[in-house]
Amino acid sequence: MNFETWLKEKHPDIPPRSAQAVLALAAEGATVPFIARYRKEATGGLDEVAVQAVLDAKEAWDEVVKRQAFIVGEIESQGKLTPELKERLLATFDLATLEDLYLPYKKKRKTKAVIAREAGLQPLADWLWDVGHGQAAPEPPEAKAAAFLNGEAGFADAPAALQGAVEIVVERLSETEELRQYVRREAFERGGVASTKGEEPKPASKYEMYFDFRDSVASLMKPEASHRYLAMRRGWLEKELTLSLGDAPKHPGFEERLLAEFERAAGAGAATPAQPFLKKAARFALKAHVLLSIEAEVHKALKEVADEAAIHVFAENVRKVLLAAPFGPKAVLGVDPGLRTGCKLAVVDDSGKYVASTVVYLRGDSGLENARRTITECVKTQAIRCIAVGNGTGGRETEAFVRETLKGAGLDVPVVLVNESGASVYSASETAREEFPDLDLTIRGAISIARRLQDPLAELVKVDPKSIGVGQYQHDVSPHALKKRLDQVVDSAVNQVGVNLNTASPHLLAHVSGIGPALGKAIVARRETKGLFTSRQELLEVPRFTKKTFEQAAGFLRIPGGGNPLDNTAVHPERYEALGAFAKGVGQEPVDLLGPGVEIVKRSKELRESLGTFTFEDVVKELEKPGRDPREGFVPFSFREGVHEVKDLEPGMVCPGIVTNVTNFGAFVDVGVHQDGLVHISQLSSARFVKDPREVVNPGDRVQVKVLSVDLPKQRISLTMRLGEPAAAPAPRAGGPRPDG
Repeated sequence: MNFETWLKEKHPDIPPRSAQAVLALAAEGATVPFIARYRKEATGGLDEVAVQAVLDAKEAWDEVVKRQAFIVGEIESQGKLTPELKERLLATFDLATLEDLYLPYKKKRKTKAVIAREAGLQPLADWLWDVGHGQAAPEPPEAKAAAFLNGEAGFADAPAALQGAVEIVVERLSETEELRQYVRREAFERGGVASTKGEEPKPASKYEMYFDFRDSVASLMKPEASHRYLAMRRGWLEKELTLSLGDAPKHPGFEERLLAEFERAAGAGAATPAQPFLKKAARFALKAHVLLSIEAEVHKALKEVADEAAIHVFAENVRKVLLAAPFGPKAVLGVDPGLRTGCKLAVVDDSGKYVASTVVYLRGDSGLENARRTITECVKTQAIRCIAVGNGTGGRETEAFVRETLKGAGLDVPVVLVNESGASVYSASETAREEFPDLDLTIRGAISIARRLQDPLAELVKVDPKSIGVGQYQHDVSPHALKKRLDQVVDSAVNQVGVNLNTASPHLLAHVSGIGPALGKAIVARRETKGLFTSRQELLEVPRFTKKTFEQAAGFLRIPGGGNPLDNTAVHPERYEALGAFAKGVGQEPVDLLGPGVEIVKRSKELRESLGTFTFEDVVKELEKPGRDPREGFVPFSFREGVHEVKDLEPGMVCPGIVTNVTNFGAFVDVGVHQDGLVHISQLSSARFVKDPREVVNPGDRVQVKVLSVDLPKQRISLTMRLGEPAAAPAPRAGGPRPDG
């Protein structure tokens, strides 16, 4: 097998030629966004997902090949590598099977089998085996064992010697590849995972539904069901549950089938003098060795599938949040609610620059009057175009007060509740301290809330994506894998939107293809010392900004109002010459090709052939709408009036809401009561069966929901989006505890 065959098995839709192009470009230092956006002719138009899949597959392939070479070298160093074994090893590309083949040759610690073998008991073990398989004459085992006694080694009598021989047979069985493969197949295809009440269950445990729960391994291996395994695993780690491998709901007799196979392999079926010893060896080999090992493999595989599914959900949710509609470059008043400690107000201008801040208190007649006066004056004097209120504690009350204040003053300024998840993390971060060293962290939070409204992407890149609050069991998955995927998503979102070279923060620039943190800071430093960039070519004046970096980054950077109008598009500078020549050939300037002028470009077969079909179509899209933002337009949102707390909700009530999190078992919706409600997957649509909630909703979506039930003691809200149907019983809370808890 070669890499192309390996890739075809895993990703049959990716052509080998495209994969080779991706690997060649990556080897030259090209990034995933650059390859997907500007090298479509080479890759056949592979998108970022496919490009990353090729790179991930190559990484996995290299790991297998490396392990193959290591195992071959280890066995060869022992002088036990036969041509047949070497051929088998080099033809095996499944890591589990590789380890099975390597197991008999693996260096062992001082096991009972090793001690017995060193004491000269191997012939006795062989005799037991041969008797069971009809290849040796039977005789009383005790009499046979008398010839192998070794008091110094601890085998002074026949029972001890026979036990030592059994240990050797146990090792032989447990290292038999066919038996391990059989147990592995049975475990994955017909095995189950059971959870029961653990040692330390808590009162009203959130894992109560798993106190007596069983599901098949095959079912839990499906991404849409894998969250159940993560819930069980978390309960096991918290000692509220126990987990075990055994019968699947539809396949009883799991261990009985396995034991029968081990006894058959050991030759324990026939009534011979060796039968009791071989049965014992079969049972020990299965339960004390192979089953434990395969059980660990099952849990590892379930964890990997669940991690991948949870990380995928988290990544897609983060992508939607990052790409939320921006309010745009307009002055905003940010409000960090605080009913007891006061509301922190911060003004940012149309460029996102901090202007001023203060604190108002929404209590007492004098405090309320002062707050009204302060907010009114601020809106008038600072030309505020929108007020962003954090949705934390007191957010709904503060929002209502601000709306009332503006209405009383005759001011038509929208008030928007902004999700402030992670704002406190940012406020206390090194990034915030660098930006605002002299400001209190609560004021930094108000600034961040205002900027999140202006441009969610530009502000949220400063926050660890794990703190955005849209994950599914993110605390249970591999931190390394999660960070890797989220970093990829942030980079992808930034490059998809594009970055204004003259206003972007170093944190935003750091995510542009080919740039990174150091060059991001260098670009800002150059901007501060020499003024705004007027051309993409001026990037080459930035220290350590190489031609290769320019190739990777330039197309994702925008310069509105620069000398070349193409610098404010996603057209790469490497295409300027071709467009310039075309414009000259038709008696036009490049600027004349933008907007309505693109029609003449569309008709050019020569330019299409010159650029390539994929690139030509991308260039046409950019020329049609230069400087376009791919994100949706901003529309203000308001929650239902009179609903501020969970106790305000009643069954049957219809409320507008915002989707905050999407999981495999449903969606969480903010209806403005500081506690998200769950729309179970079964309640997402009455028009069709929903297999994946993301087919219907995504984080940030505005939806209409109906309240099914409210559990005040547990602060649980069950919602439905099936508005045309009568209220029904609350949907089940599948998946155990809240996924981002």
